[in-house]
Amino acid sequence: MVDSFKAYLFFSRYSLYTELVLGCLQIQLGVICSIGIWTLSETKLQAVQAHQTWKPPSELTEQATKVNAESAEQESKLRIHRDFRALTWAGSTGLASARVSGKLNFGDLEFPMPLPYRLKPKPILMAAPENFNPDLRLPPARPEPPQNSSPPTTSSEPKTPDAVSKPKTPDAVLESIYTDYRYDTDNFGQTNLFFEPTVQFRLNNGNKIFFKTGFNLFEQRGVESVTNFPLQVGWQGKIGQATLRTAAGVDVFNRLPTAINLNAKVEVPISPPRVSSSGQLLSAVILSGNLEQGPYKSNARTLDNQITSWRFGPDLYWQIDRNTSLFSSLRLGSYNDGNSEVQSFNRLERKFGQFSLAANLFNWSFDRNLERTSGYFSPSDFLVYNAEVAWEGDIANFLRCRLAANLGQQRLKGEFDNAYTYQTRCTVKVSPNIEADLGYSFSNVRNQETGGSAYGGNSLTGQLRVKF
Repeated sequence: MVDSFKAYLFFSRYSLYTELVLGCLQIQLGVICSIGIWTLSETKLQAVQAHQTWKPPSELTEQATKVNAESAEQESKLRIHRDFRALTWAGSTGLASARVSGKLNFGDLEFPMPLPYRLKPKPILMAAPENFNPDLRLPPARPEPPQNSSPPTTSSEPKTPDAVSKPKTPDAVLESIYTDYRYDTDNFGQTNLFFEPTVQFRLNNGNKIFFKTGFNLFEQRGVESVTNFPLQVGWQGKIGQATLRTAAGVDVFNRLPTAINLNAKVEVPISPPRVSSSGQLLSAVILSGNLEQGPYKSNARTLDNQITSWRFGPDLYWQIDRNTSLFSSLRLGSYNDGNSEVQSFNRLERKFGQFSLAANLFNWSFDRNLERTSGYFSPSDFLVYNAEVAWEGDIANFLRCRLAANLGQQRLKGEFDNAYTYQTRCTVKVSPNIEADLGYSFSNVRNQETGGSAYGGNSLTGQLRVKF
């Protein structure tokens, strides 16, 4: 059986390459990767059979036109992705005590950096605080209409069943595997480590399903460390003009009870995006609604107290012109310890070639300050505003980097203090189907009450993306 399977893989020109790539990932993905290889092999074999079939010139012309249109559409999506990406860099740090890391650093490096390569990374449209779990995506590409792959025949003889049969299309095709990594530390002895791979499949109808797992570690002075194993299954599809993404799962802990997590996001274009002939986004207005529930992964003490939260609220993205954009977000939160919160974030950005200027404003308020009892940063009135300068460009054909710094002020309990962040992030194109990100940031924006002591937080982030 094994020999037969290997022979089957041999006939696909990419099968051996895919097997080697997935082999490198089998330590973290195990059985899931094996299933993905099998699915991919079957699909590619069918693709080879289809290309070996002769087609008339008129049909080839029609298909070439469709391919060109699809290429332009993909380039447009990548351009939209690049335009929206700057929001991720500046937005994710500026909102404090994030669900994932608990950092309060405007411009934090939380999400993958897109490149103008053919490989399309996880297509994030908008960014907001880490605890908002921002993952609005571009609508899935419309599936190609079925085409008759059988050559015309002039024979009057009846066709046998074998002559008219078509290859069976797999129910699900492995589309991508991406692995997120994050390591956060500060000068008060708090450490959070996240390692979370996600496997995504595309269904016959264009919808997507994904499976997420991983390993997370939380350490803090005076608290026994907490280990977390997240498990989540999700679905993404379109309902009319709206794009819906839902996910649900469980969080397993080494010494705490298992907790349920879920999230949902619906995205509706208020004004359809306009894209130039070169693929640059000219204008768009997109509104989204977000809902999230689960353990509040701020630090070990918060998890030890078994704090969970509900968060919900809207996001608005407005591409004013080709170089100017506005992002606004509002979140309302409710905690199982009786506390509640209101968060708002606004960002206005203007691009000048490879450079950009942005202004960020973040406000966060809780009904009660429960940091001493529940463990999470819960200020009654916290304000951060800053200005950001950034540069992004290609250093080499395979290397793209972004450098950013912002300076402003933060207000906590009526007292103002300087707030600054600097960061760098580079994306390496390993091959046409593989990209890797690596980033570092430092910020003094608070994510806990430190009295008169200065706060400093470091974040090392990365992501490996494999596209099939």
